[in-house]
Amino acid sequence: MVLFGRMLAKRPEKSLLITGLRGVGKTVLLNEMERMAQSQGYRTILVEAHENKSLAVLLVPHLRRLLFDLDRIAGVGNKVRRGIAVLKSFIGGIKVTVGEVEFGLDIDPEQGAADSGDLEIDLPNLFCAVAEAAEERKTAVAILIDEIQYFSSSELSALIMAMHKMQQRQLPLVLLGAGLPILPGLAGESKSYAERLFSFPDVGPLSPPDAAKALREPIEGAGESIDSAALDEVFRLTKGYPYFLQEWGYQSWNHAQSSPISLHDVRETTDVVIKRLDENFFRVRFDRLTPREKRYLRAMAELGAGPYRTADIADILGVKITTLGPVRANLIKKGMVYSPAHGDMTFTVPLFDEFMRRAIPQLEG
Repeated sequence: MVLFGRMLAKRPEKSLLITGLRGVGKTVLLNEMERMAQSQGYRTILVEAHENKSLAVLLVPHLRRLLFDLDRIAGVGNKVRRGIAVLKSFIGGIKVTVGEVEFGLDIDPEQGAADSGDLEIDLPNLFCAVAEAAEERKTAVAILIDEIQYFSSSELSALIMAMHKMQQRQLPLVLLGAGLPILPGLAGESKSYAERLFSFPDVGPLSPPDAAKALREPIEGAGESIDSAALDEVFRLTKGYPYFLQEWGYQSWNHAQSSPISLHDVRETTDVVIKRLDENFFRVRFDRLTPREKRYLRAMAELGAGPYRTADIADILGVKITTLGPVRANLIKKGMVYSPAHGDMTFTVPLFDEFMRRAIPQLEG
């Protein structure tokens, strides 16, 4: 990956924030990027953001491990020990307790370093100390964060400011994140210069030829085959979204009695696939919703595939558009919907409109 090579060569390069709907493979890409980083000698940290877990709580245990690993590498200088001292200051400043992390840092904190209690000040200073420690040991650090949109605005701002400092000082620490399509907007609202620090590649569904290739190659690799009509039907059902392609391919493979896998095999397995998706992919998100939120999403589904005008959703529900603000905000916060354009809403989960019509067959008034 060009980014990793340029960072090691101390050449300027933007960090990466991947965006896309649920089920397009963002997490798989992050895992692959971690493998690539490690193959180039990077030390990596891979975490997943949560609605109820702070950025500091997620990062501190991993940074502690990383610094202690660096401390075991032979080398001159004291940047690694300083990094550990700055981490202890950071923990004390923001009052983080993660298991026995604080107890396990057997070193005095560095007073005045990353201990103000202001994350936007302290995180950049902590990242600098970590990056300088890595540089001293002739390595680099890649921090990979999934579901990054769940961080608060102040946490996202602190991350952006930290990466700004990395770029200014050409330090060997890179951020690779993944999140929903709202991420570029959140980053831009947090810091106007975010677009200068990050690339925002969007990951979407596969094209018909790529979807067919993704299904055909593993089947042919196992010495079997699949009909073109079957491939066309799977694409029609999945719209090319990788997670759904995987499910239909897996179940069709299990169901088929002989090769090639046929259109009939795909159609016969569709009910099984839909049931599995409803129970394991859609339902886990649906069950987190309040009754008002479910009605809002059901109203969206009533309008078809989307995107949906907010005014049309209000008409379906028979309410004034101004009353929908709080429920809309909650659904955005939960990662269920986003706004692709002013006045529009759409689902973050592909095919969720079809699930909503199955889950709530009739929208009640």
